[in-house]
Amino acid sequence: RRLLLLGEGNFSFAAALCGAPGTQVVATCYESEEEAAGRGGAARSIRRLRDSGAEVVFSVDCTRLREHFLPGEREFDRVYFNFPHCGRKAGVVKNRQLLARFFQSCAEVLAQEGEVHVALCSGQGGTPADQPRREWHNSWQVVAVAAAAGFVLSHVHPFEAETVQGYKCTGYRSQDKSFCLEGALNHVFTRSSAPLCFTPMSCQTQLGSQKVSFQVPQVLVDKINRGFLEENSSHPVRTIKEKLSAGLSQAFPLQSISSCLPLLQQGHPDGVCHSNIFWITLSSGEAPSTEKTSQGVANPVLFSPSGQDTDGNIQEGCPIPQQFYLRPSLLPHARAIIKERAFSPGTLQVLSGPVFRKCRISPHSTPVFHEMLVVLAVSRGTEDSCIQVLVDSIRTTLSSLHQGIKSSISLQEAASFGTELNDFAAFERQLGEIQHFLCVGTDPEPSGSCVGVIRTAADELKSSELVVVSASLNLDLLAMLLCGISDWRMLWTSDRRFLRQFPEGELRLFKSFSLYPPSYVHDVSFWVPDGEEFDEVAFHTLARRVSGETVVSIQLRDNFLQPGTGRRSLCYRVTFQSCDRALGCREAAEMQLHFREEIQHHLGVTLR
Repeated sequence: RRLLLLGEGNFSFAAALCGAPGTQVVATCYESEEEAAGRGGAARSIRRLRDSGAEVVFSVDCTRLREHFLPGEREFDRVYFNFPHCGRKAGVVKNRQLLARFFQSCAEVLAQEGEVHVALCSGQGGTPADQPRREWHNSWQVVAVAAAAGFVLSHVHPFEAETVQGYKCTGYRSQDKSFCLEGALNHVFTRSSAPLCFTPMSCQTQLGSQKVSFQVPQVLVDKINRGFLEENSSHPVRTIKEKLSAGLSQAFPLQSISSCLPLLQQGHPDGVCHSNIFWITLSSGEAPSTEKTSQGVANPVLFSPSGQDTDGNIQEGCPIPQQFYLRPSLLPHARAIIKERAFSPGTLQVLSGPVFRKCRISPHSTPVFHEMLVVLAVSRGTEDSCIQVLVDSIRTTLSSLHQGIKSSISLQEAASFGTELNDFAAFERQLGEIQHFLCVGTDPEPSGSCVGVIRTAADELKSSELVVVSASLNLDLLAMLLCGISDWRMLWTSDRRFLRQFPEGELRLFKSFSLYPPSYVHDVSFWVPDGEEFDEVAFHTLARRVSGETVVSIQLRDNFLQPGTGRRSLCYRVTFQSCDRALGCREAAEMQLHFREEIQHHLGVTLR
């Protein structure tokens, strides 16, 4: 490994690292060799470094690193910058600017999988790891300035100077004096994954007996056809689905529906509000008119290429009967199986796949999630006992998975997990009451925020002898609860560090690779068109699309009715925060400006 050390005072830290097998140390400082050698112990450390084969470079500006190293010498695996400071009595603003320029420069010399280690005195970083924690404006805001250069904070731990043999801190107010290291922290930064490019995307699916293509709503471009449930996937949603299937097979004969279920449905969606539907326009010339679809609908279809916008909304003046939409549930597919009698009574039929619903923004409200639907036809009069067996089987499997994850965590690991372990403990408390997970006889929330729903339907079969029992499970929320994932967006990240934590489908407690991500708050206020009901779901969907799912919260701050005119004004607070990649304040501000333009264009509001 190639190690670059910046801002060395007396070179004692660099000297402690040199000589390790397989490492090449490049130690630098800002001062000239004559100035640096004058510090106590510096000459001895420099001599030791050179004797061990390390490179010592003087007069290195940490904000212009590429100028000091040739192109072939810029791939450092680790960069250390211990206790950076502008010198003398420089305040927080100047030191914040120093860090910002350092991170920008560091991005040019760091290997793709490299790490940046920044040690700061107590309180300087401004993260929750600092105890006591300074007010935000009085800190160096290290995570935010790093984010602007494309870095995320992946680890933070105490800077234990006593474990570094021979290390002595120096440089207090640019003098050869030590400073207090009590409460000092080492911050480890890594490169963020690149922002996704949401280019228009078309998708093919089966509709009846023909294949059709359609344009995917822009907010779903990075979520369509991800293959999380495919056989070669190690994603936790697939692991949970397989474990649940295995558990259910202990209580019932089980048959998995392996055929590819169509993404599109036709007709009037049952049990889901029209504003929560992603309406779809088929590509020109491909809309079938009277052909039966997989759900047996044979009504004529009105085809309007201009009737749907990029978010899957029906535009004003376009009739809803164009009737194609992304499936909000797998239940219609199950009904088709029931109607065709393509099942054996007493055998559990298992269907699974992603389903799509527009919803308001929150950490547990998912516009797309993986549904596992199990359907069982039982003799009339036995449905209550079958439901109990079904519930007990699901509960037993979840308890087993939970205990397996819990037992795999050592005491040392538990101390490093922090908030993730607290979420996990909350799950353990919730597991005692099955109603937290399975709502019997009710419809699921539009956002998919209910983990499971059990239904009975006596009229599905039109039989006096059989009753249909179905259970719908939200695999995404189960994965979040079991693995301690606090934000649904992490399940859909493109960062490879997520799946690395679940090798070969093993369920583990998730440890975030982006700690304490910075958030940016913006307000937007506008007049609502006269006489119209404001579509808040469409407002939230626009925010999702414009921000690339980096809006984490939208709160109504004010609802004002102007006296005399009756005009209504709304004010919302929009909070930008990414859970998996670097998001800088400038990028968030640009998103906010774009969001203002889009709501004016698509929702017809008048900005204030």
